[in-house]
Amino acid sequence: MSDPNGLIQPGNSAPGFTLAATPDGHEVGPEQFRGRPVVLAFYPADWSPVCGDQMALYQAAMPVFDQYQAALLGISVDSIWSHRAFAQARGIEFPLLADFEPKGEVARRYGAYTSGGEAARALVVLDQAGTVAWSYLSAPDVNPGADGIFDALDRLARQGVMAR
Repeated sequence: MSDPNGLIQPGNSAPGFTLAATPDGHEVGPEQFRGRPVVLAFYPADWSPVCGDQMALYQAAMPVFDQYQAALLGISVDSIWSHRAFAQARGIEFPLLADFEPKGEVARRYGAYTSGGEAARALVVLDQAGTVAWSYLSAPDVNPGADGIFDALDRLARQGVMAR
């Protein structure tokens, strides 16, 4: 990790940001979803096999994210054009955000940037107020799945932070 503090930890306020979500300049960020939990899925590269499987898994699990009223945002340092082609090829409908220029700025702020110049494979769940409720750093070659995310969303639901 290039950030000496490592991945952002629960209890911290999430750094605000907006990133390009479409080639026409539409930007998306977690603040747009205040009042709902937000899942940030940082990943190294659009076209790598593990990343493709991970993002496709999250697309398949969208009905569960919807049950929690959770917004899901994929984030990598790839360009918006790469994201567009990747999303079309893999049937991904949730926003893939381009942390492209300055390269990896948002990933760095979350402690999810590697010395190799990519976003780390990291998951961050924000509560409805924008506070980090859970974070997890996975090995680069391991798909972290969705169980940890859903456990964090369950905890938020039990705490009464959100309705399920």
